Amino acid sequence: MGEEDTAPYFRSGDVPVLATPRLIAMCEEAALRATDGHLTPEQSSVATRVQFDHLAPVGIGKVVLAEATLVKVEGRRLIFTVSAARLERDGGGLVGAGRVTRVLVNEATFLAKAGAAGES
Repeated sequence: MGEEDTAPYFRSGDVPVLATPRLIAMCEEAALRATDGHLTPEQSSVATRVQFDHLAPVGIGKVVLAEATLVKVEGRRLIFTVSAARLERDGGGLVGAGRVTRVLVNEATFLAKAGAAGES
């Protein structure tokens, strides 16, 4: 974790520790990566809901890993449990946990609705 991952950098706090928005982004990325190799070339997924608890502070220089597990599929909706923890050498322990919901979309159709067709 570097200076660019801290709360002051994200303007979400004054203390130089891992920012909650950055931690959530790590968990969202883990959920996105969990779909790698499972979608068609035309498909993508977008996050639609995040429920998250930031449980412990993490200082600069520590390593945090995020993971996601698909727990439910409801049509196009994919629901993941997510967690992030410090490596054992960095003190170990759970840093945050929650759920991320992603929805499968046709990328071209989605971009057209967003007014950004062809800007992928």
